[in-house]
Amino acid sequence: MNDRTTSHDRVLAQRNAEGWMFLIEAARDLRTTGAIAPSSKALARVLTDPVRAQAPHPLAVLEAGAGTGPVTRTLIPQLSRGSRLDIVEANPRFAARLRHLVTTHPHLAARPAQVNVHETYVEQLDTDQRYDVIVSGLPLTNFTPAQVERIMARYMQLLHPGGTLTYFAYLGTRKARALTASRAEARRHAAVDEIMATYQHTYATGRWTVWANVPPAYVWHLQRPLVAETDRLVPRSDGASR
Repeated sequence: MNDRTTSHDRVLAQRNAEGWMFLIEAARDLRTTGAIAPSSKALARVLTDPVRAQAPHPLAVLEAGAGTGPVTRTLIPQLSRGSRLDIVEANPRFAARLRHLVTTHPHLAARPAQVNVHETYVEQLDTDQRYDVIVSGLPLTNFTPAQVERIMARYMQLLHPGGTLTYFAYLGTRKARALTASRAEARRHAAVDEIMATYQHTYATGRWTVWANVPPAYVWHLQRPLVAETDRLVPRSDGASR
């Protein structure tokens, strides 16, 4: 068996292990895990396009809801010297796996402090850092409207003016929930969709469809305006401001 075959086998074994881990965590709590499979390479690539587009400039990058790390593994090789990546993951089992990924990744052997894992919720992240790019893997449509408001407000607060938030949403979730969910659950999902539509209308710079994912997904890029936001109000789902 040659080195190439051995490396390929290791990658397959890693993906299989991650898939099983994801399924176990989804069984524990699908609402916070948000999916039954890790993000595909195609989805990870579109999510991380804003980082790639700004290379080789040093960037501050935040990844929230990293799960087992499929997007993290796409991000790390894109980090130029002088860049930093903060990873936020509240699930302790996922966070432990991410710490192992960071300590063993060959790209980080000479600069281990470039990437840090924070086992917390993004709303509770204690930092003065502002980010050029935020990559969100959080299952926003699984949260309450109040939680989504807090998360989105925190994202905008953490971005530099001109910084980009990139996140995804699965195709067809509203129709699926309309057929299977209770009325209260359908109302909750519709309210979250309304909040996100307001942010999209205000900040979106692009949307892409990724079919090579389970399930297929939309990827949105939102940009915090370059103008100072001291007096700018964050939109609410009812069209008012706060």
